[in-house]
Amino acid sequence: MKLGKRWLPAHVLVWSYAVLLIVPLYYFLASAFKTNDEIFAHPFALPTSFGFGNFRTAFDSADLGLAVVNSALVTVLALVLTLGLALPAAFALARSTGRLASAVEKVFSLGFLVPTFAALFPTFLLAAATGLFHTRTFMVLFLPATAMPLSVVILVQFMRTIPKEMEEAARMDGASTFAVLRHVYVPMCMPGIATVLLLNFLTFWNEYLYSLVIIGPDPAQRTVQVALPTLKSITGTDYGVLTAGTVLTLVPVWVVYTLLQKRMQQALVSGAVKM
Repeated sequence: MKLGKRWLPAHVLVWSYAVLLIVPLYYFLASAFKTNDEIFAHPFALPTSFGFGNFRTAFDSADLGLAVVNSALVTVLALVLTLGLALPAAFALARSTGRLASAVEKVFSLGFLVPTFAALFPTFLLAAATGLFHTRTFMVLFLPATAMPLSVVILVQFMRTIPKEMEEAARMDGASTFAVLRHVYVPMCMPGIATVLLLNFLTFWNEYLYSLVIIGPDPAQRTVQVALPTLKSITGTDYGVLTAGTVLTLVPVWVVYTLLQKRMQQALVSGAVKM
């Protein structure tokens, strides 16, 4: 009984925090099925009908189907390129112990200090100089550059926890450096890789500023985050349609999080155990 009373404040805080998260989410999802009159008259009531009229209007008005395909293409290719660059870099830094390796790792960490807006104008000039302005190709090449600091730092910490004896055993069996990375380090770093994928997916998928400036509002190439605000100019103040369009753009995020959450939880648990 004493233990139950002792944990009562913690339970109250946890459930209060859960309510703070659930209530806005419920309001957000319920509004996607309502008209403006229903949203303002009965904001927290259940929708009178669960028709998909708002979703169809949002999907057709902003051409969200093509925008989702563009975002998925840019995000997937950028994620593949990020891992292709970050894994070898992290592998080399994790296996090195000299001052040069430490200095290089610190250089990667300096990427956290560069503000997003500070790099906008140089990035614009670079896109124009390379002839890739108003193309998705430039975003596929640019996004991994922004993600390298975080990706390398996370992967280095995971790779340093792998016993050196495993690499030595693989070397004795005749494994090359690439084989050691592929068959020893990558499988054992899957929680870290999942964490990098999830964090970068959220960043790439929700990227708006650079997509608007570099790719532009062209319906054939624009990403979903650029297409979504056009609903405001098309539908005016139809908040049901705006909310429905936002829900559609969040579905891929929910799917990816569902697939990767177990691996990310493993990363958090393993980190807590090592501490």
